[in-house]
Amino acid sequence: MTGMALKLMYITNEVEIAKIAEKAGVDWIFVDLEINGKEKRQGHLDTVISKHMISDVKKIKSVLEKSELLVRVNPIFEGSKDEIDSVIEYGADIVMLPFFKTKEEVDKFVGYVNNRAKVMLLLETPQAVDNVDSILSVSGIDYIHIGLNDLHLGYKMKFMFELLSEGTVEMLCKKIKEKSIPYGFGGVARLGTGLLPAENILAEHYRLGSSMVILSRSFCNIKELSDLDIISQTFKEGIADIRKYEAELSLKSEEFFRQNKINLKMLVDKIKNSCVTD
Repeated sequence: MTGMALKLMYITNEVEIAKIAEKAGVDWIFVDLEINGKEKRQGHLDTVISKHMISDVKKIKSVLEKSELLVRVNPIFEGSKDEIDSVIEYGADIVMLPFFKTKEEVDKFVGYVNNRAKVMLLLETPQAVDNVDSILSVSGIDYIHIGLNDLHLGYKMKFMFELLSEGTVEMLCKKIKEKSIPYGFGGVARLGTGLLPAENILAEHYRLGSSMVILSRSFCNIKELSDLDIISQTFKEGIADIRKYEAELSLKSEEFFRQNKINLKMLVDKIKNSCVTD
């Protein structure tokens, strides 16, 4: 278990929102360039397919004072090297590779980044899970985030947090931890909200030694809030609540985490069983 505060990430390409998120304590502002193949995988879901552009990298970087800039590029394709060169030139502190399946792709990616920025892998395919041992043998990986959205689709599961309750996330965390690479998984909504309560999820982050999480779209849905003051207040309060809860978790007993794991499994099973099948 870690006693440290989770790195919080938030996806936006809007300057004002990036400034608000930074001020509220978001560690990594996240520009999302991934588009190749995404519509096909997630077009039927209520997920956000960002329409961010490479110029957004420069734009967001120019307003950040202390938060780092994380940029998700496309899965490896013929234009990868140029895309990665551009995002690094425009100021990306961390470059994230999504939807990889093999050690070869990771090797290539690390080579393209070439120590000019931090390397983050988004582990989100069943093939990457199968190949995790060889992938972890690549040197130059700074962070690994386990992407529950695409991964649960890959396994044909109904609910993305099934991966947390049936042991896949735990198995991956253990393997990554052995390599001393910081890791995290999934997203989190505001405390007191979420289909699966954010409190249960955060306790699992703590138990599994996770050090990062994405603030979900519902954490602060800027499509529904147009007033910047309200958005600012929402971020400030939401992050303060997470930090306060983290402090409480640091004092909890082993038994608390054991019980939370059991409760989380029961909740996930209940949600899964109520999911309408196609």
